[in-house]
Amino acid sequence: MSKDFTPGTNKLALIAGPTASGKSDLSVRLALALQAAGTRTVIINADSAQVYADLAVLNARPSPDDMHGIPHRLFGNWDGATACSAADWAAAARVEIDAAHSIGAVPILVGGTGLYISTLLDGIAPVPEIDPAIRAEVRALPLADAYAQLVALDPARATSLGPADSQRITRSLEVVRSTGVPLAHWQTRREGGIAGQVTLAPLVLLPEREALYQRCDARLGAMLELGAVEEVERLLARQLDPNLPVMRAIGVAEIAAMLRGELTREQALAAGQQATRNYAKRQYTWLRHQPPQDWPRLTPENVSILTNFEILF
Repeated sequence: MSKDFTPGTNKLALIAGPTASGKSDLSVRLALALQAAGTRTVIINADSAQVYADLAVLNARPSPDDMHGIPHRLFGNWDGATACSAADWAAAARVEIDAAHSIGAVPILVGGTGLYISTLLDGIAPVPEIDPAIRAEVRALPLADAYAQLVALDPARATSLGPADSQRITRSLEVVRSTGVPLAHWQTRREGGIAGQVTLAPLVLLPEREALYQRCDARLGAMLELGAVEEVERLLARQLDPNLPVMRAIGVAEIAAMLRGELTREQALAAGQQATRNYAKRQYTWLRHQPPQDWPRLTPENVSILTNFEILF
């Protein structure tokens, strides 16, 4: 932890919500209210999609007009050719939080990526580097074989995941094979979290579900009209590794299929809307159950800046 952090004195706001929930608008409203009260603010992105420079439209990155003059950090900072892990983001976020506190500003984290948020606040498991040969072997396995190996080597983890969770099965298996102990062993030894060293003002924004899904549908339709197709064309021209996060961003595969003539525009839009709703549902479920239960969970219309963030003023 930076020497500039003093336990319990530096303030940190967190607005977490699923995609299209209005969390970015709320973060700006909070920032403007704090500035009107004489407190400087900085908004810091905590959304794994919005860190990539290649997809400003498709990932709904705030425009200069959306920012209303508030400094925004970690939006579009990573080139799509470089994956941004939770540890990478947390390290960068700590630098930005430190810089904000050093000038007396309140940093406002805004996003919906649970792993990013938990890594920053609670720390990260100090898993050693995975043996490249083992990683290659594990990732070459059919999913059923990988799951069978995980059942044999780490049955508790396998039971908690189920046989279709490909990403977590692969990660868990490579950890136990490379380090000789299950992932749970490392997760109990988290390091580097800042939760105990800041005064946190959290809010989980959970709109009514149908309204959220309707907003997801409308937003993707607008994105297609505002340059998302051209954005994906430029991304595909880079011929990046298809396994990179930027290439798996919601809407990329659907628009790419349209550009190849495999889907009509209407079909691509419908598929992208469904993928967006599915993503929002997963975020919604995580945010309802995973963050501490004493964190307020509110619909947008029930948020009061002065009441819900009173500790910041």
